[in-house]
Amino acid sequence: MKQKVWNNVYGFNFTPLQSVALAEPLVDTVDLKAVVSDPCMVMSIDLHTVQVSDLAFTAPFSLPIRRNDFAHALIAWFDIDFSECHKPIKFSTGPHAKYTHWKQTVFYLNEQLTVKQGENITGVLSCKPTEKNPRDLDIKIAYELETDEEDRTAKGTCLYKMYSFSSSSLHASTHIQWLVYPLMLILLTHSISGVDMAFIWQLFFEPVLLMMMTTI
Repeated sequence: MKQKVWNNVYGFNFTPLQSVALAEPLVDTVDLKAVVSDPCMVMSIDLHTVQVSDLAFTAPFSLPIRRNDFAHALIAWFDIDFSECHKPIKFSTGPHAKYTHWKQTVFYLNEQLTVKQGENITGVLSCKPTEKNPRDLDIKIAYELETDEEDRTAKGTCLYKMYSFSSSSLHASTHIQWLVYPLMLILLTHSISGVDMAFIWQLFFEPVLLMMMTTI
């Protein structure tokens, strides 16, 4: 579970990096067996009529839960239907379909939801191009678990930054990897124990990361 992996990275506490890591959606392959709800279409685009302004949108969603389980994230994908070709072509990039290099996009939540069959996760998804680079996206997801059991009620809002590979600067997670792995190597090489990562963050990571974020 990505929310907890930062608690112990080879024996070191990297929780100060967790909020930054979760703010960028993960592009990865999701096993269909891990999906606990039915899908919901958020947006449909007609290539004949779509306008640039249509690509900044806000849309509601409702995900019916189909088994008792835990929900850690929301996932997104797209389906394509070229219906006006001489030979119509259609495919899906979802977890139920054959693998594509687009994979799926995983939006980790700030909490783990305990869900039961017959319940719904409802919410609103907002997406718009960033001001600095129209190929990058600002995404906001407000969600709520609809349940009759008060001890499991949950709602929240998550903000995400989706960076394209063509961005002039490397995206945040790449910067984090470049910073984390060399520091981990230094710590492990010198066998430093009891390291306070909050101190390391304030001393080194935070100033450098803030500097890099101003260039993204």
